[in-house]
Amino acid sequence: MKDPQTPKPGDAIDPIFQLRGGEVHDLPPAPATEPVGPRSGGRCILVGAGPGDPDLLTVKAVKAIASATLLLVDDLVSDAIVALAQPGARVVYVGKRGGCKSTPQAFIEKLMLMAVREGETVVRLKGGDPFIFGRGGEEVEHLRGFGIEPEVINGITAGLAAVTTLGVPLTHRAHAHGVVFVTGHARPGSAGTDWRMLAATAHAARLTLVVYMGVSGAEHIQGELLQGLPGQTPVAVIQNVSLPSQRHTVCTLADLHETIVAQGFASPSVIVVGDVLQGLAAASAAGQQQARLA
Repeated sequence: MKDPQTPKPGDAIDPIFQLRGGEVHDLPPAPATEPVGPRSGGRCILVGAGPGDPDLLTVKAVKAIASATLLLVDDLVSDAIVALAQPGARVVYVGKRGGCKSTPQAFIEKLMLMAVREGETVVRLKGGDPFIFGRGGEEVEHLRGFGIEPEVINGITAGLAAVTTLGVPLTHRAHAHGVVFVTGHARPGSAGTDWRMLAATAHAARLTLVVYMGVSGAEHIQGELLQGLPGQTPVAVIQNVSLPSQRHTVCTLADLHETIVAQGFASPSVIVVGDVLQGLAAASAAGQQQARLA
């Protein structure tokens, strides 16, 4: 299978649209007598592809992928999942990853709209769940603005799959009364998360924190969380969740940034903070001690 690539300016992807100068031309206004919504039965489905392992797809997601005539695929969706598409389906990679060159969001939304208007069955295939840090809300709002009501199919989010692969829950009656999913990547121009307040709340309410896109900002996140959480709070970092290349490390909050740098963890990784990891941390510490004595 061809390696995933972001479309480049000038590529003739499909008769539906032509990329010029990195943008899709603005749609001409519809005549007053023409309905705003899709023509010829076009529709759009936002599908959560889960963390990467195709066995974690829902049955409904598999059916939707097989029905697509056009797939717009995120960077983190595995080739094994894209391979579930019907042979005649067209696949366009619209990668988005923090710190890398990404396809502009407005560009993706125009592709979706143009294809639906031409009668395509468009599957917007997203890593994890479309509505958890997947910009699915933005895409739904855009389509609704043109009279198109998309379908959304949930996927297993990486934060849940990550701890499950380690045999750890996100909540536990003795350790965590809730869980917070939070992004470590602030929107440009935004102050981002108030990590000190979040740490104080997590400590008081006994919450597990699951940080997405937090590796590059781990030093800042660690410093702020230490203002409200003990340094010995256990932390796990899981990279390439559910894939054969998955790896993880367990440390304390006080050692988080140093551990990430020393072990070379990079995106895509999930950082989990909280006492639900106590058993895993104890097992990891025992294993390290045995290795030193060997």
